[in-house]
Amino acid sequence: MSAIHPARMTARLDGDFVVFLIGMRFNRPWRVDRWGPVIAAMPRMLRELAQKPELGFLHGESYFGRTTLMLQYWRSLDQLLAYAKAKDAQHLPAWAAFNRAVGTDGSVGIWHETYLVGPGRYENVYVNMPAFGLGAAGALVPAVGPLASAQGRARAQG
Repeated sequence: MSAIHPARMTARLDGDFVVFLIGMRFNRPWRVDRWGPVIAAMPRMLRELAQKPELGFLHGESYFGRTTLMLQYWRSLDQLLAYAKAKDAQHLPAWAAFNRAVGTDGSVGIWHETYLVGPGRYENVYVNMPAFGLGAAGALVPAVGPLASAQGRARAQG
């Protein structure tokens, strides 16, 4: 487990980056044969991304419930799209398998949202937290002086 930072901290990440939310929803929870392979595919992709930092994946956080959510940070949209389309990567075969096995039968929902973020277009604060989210993708710095307010943090990123 990461160390807790008791001070007010803020995250910095130089340049543009991408926030990518991806997940699935158990529409028919009893259909383990449908959603089991979907869940099993994500750890393989995450291992691959961790082993190849040149692909542009910076960090991810996972949340589980009936609807799952994985919060991801990527260096660029081009790198995210290149990974999604790469024939020699884990994603494309997993996506093809999902479409063959589930398609549009309604048993499992898949979703994603992509946000392009630039300098001066975000702010954050973490108190009594380990490195988390953007703080784990970038660098944590004390939220003091001009970084003590949300307005100051947003302006400092620009």
